Amino acid sequence: MHKRSILHILRSTFCRIVFVSFTSISVFSQPCRAQISAGYPVSDAQDAIPEPAIPAILKAYETFEVVAMPAAHGQKDIDDFIMSLIRDPRFPEAVNDIVVECGNVRYQPILDRYVAGENVPFTEVQHVWRDTTVQQMCGASGFYEQLYPLVRSLNQHLPATSRLRIVAADPPIDWNKVRAYQDLTPFFDRDGSIASVMEREVLSKHRKALMLFGIFHLLHGGGPGEGDAVTRYERHYPGKTFVIGGDFGYYSAGNEQFVEMNAPGGIWPSLLRTKNSKLGLLSLDSFMLSPLTTDQACNVIDAFSGKSSKTVADQIDAFLYLGPQKSQMLEPLPADIALDRAYRSEWLRRMKLVGLPGPSTLEEIDAQIVASAANPMSVPPPKQSVSPEMRLRIRQDCLSRKHPSSNAAK
Repeated sequence: MHKRSILHILRSTFCRIVFVSFTSISVFSQPCRAQISAGYPVSDAQDAIPEPAIPAILKAYETFEVVAMPAAHGQKDIDDFIMSLIRDPRFPEAVNDIVVECGNVRYQPILDRYVAGENVPFTEVQHVWRDTTVQQMCGASGFYEQLYPLVRSLNQHLPATSRLRIVAADPPIDWNKVRAYQDLTPFFDRDGSIASVMEREVLSKHRKALMLFGIFHLLHGGGPGEGDAVTRYERHYPGKTFVIGGDFGYYSAGNEQFVEMNAPGGIWPSLLRTKNSKLGLLSLDSFMLSPLTTDQACNVIDAFSGKSSKTVADQIDAFLYLGPQKSQMLEPLPADIALDRAYRSEWLRRMKLVGLPGPSTLEEIDAQIVASAANPMSVPPPKQSVSPEMRLRIRQDCLSRKHPSSNAAK
């Protein structure tokens, strides 16, 4: 196993080879290729003009109620930027809520008391992000280990009317009751949970929110079946959300010139809007490997198939540019997780129940954590074909979600 594999298992990244969630099991399978939609005349497109990122995001709240972007997927540069954004003194003036992927809905009362500054032990509030359905990412997140205490601290210096709320959106799983794979089926619809929370806690109340989730939950008109979280709630609340792509994946990952950043003012962190830009005319598979998903009959299909007419600008409003791809860094594993053998034993149990590949003993995890320190750089993983076994697993996962009772009987 690759020496950095433990970190890839612990935290899913933007362009992972295997991305497993309880919404679906998706595998990035196709090589990237640039496409220009015939619906947009290339002659009318321009290079995206870089804007200073934090002022541009804060200004977006004058038009939109929600700004949505990736976080906590193992990419240190993005997470560091979000921390800077939240610490900006203008942020509480523009935003009410931070809605998070790594937050179990069943712990919302504990989270509210903790963020409000009440006497809640840190070991108790850790359950909010450690006990989610996304064990491989949230359960090892250094970003969330810092985000919750940061917001609690900021709130202590803010007037009551300006205090930030963190809103959990992951399904209310109770890992103490999960003993077999079939016990996970009630929690498969993560996008449904996210969309429901967004409508109930944010949009119906006309509050302003920063939405922190993996990009495949955030695309306009994206996702299989009923769609991803943003797609679902936009049926009732269209035009309320500004979606930011957190990195460029395979686009400009080599030493080729990044054309958009040659414009005057090409500094970072910068925001690059996709509308009417050459960047926005590309297809999503210019940036990421296409996920495999399933159709209504649980046949395994390419998630981008049949969507070739959709451009990046149709699904993402802007990109966050944080410097050359080759200089991006991975987020290190927090020391309190690396040293907590009881928690890591439970983590292993959960990973095995979910069916994710990886180490089988704590000793293997220890060795891989140590080995991972040799290379802290974040690079797109190599392109690999999808095995027949993984395709079968995707189909079986789909069938178990469609027919949970009959699957459990087997």
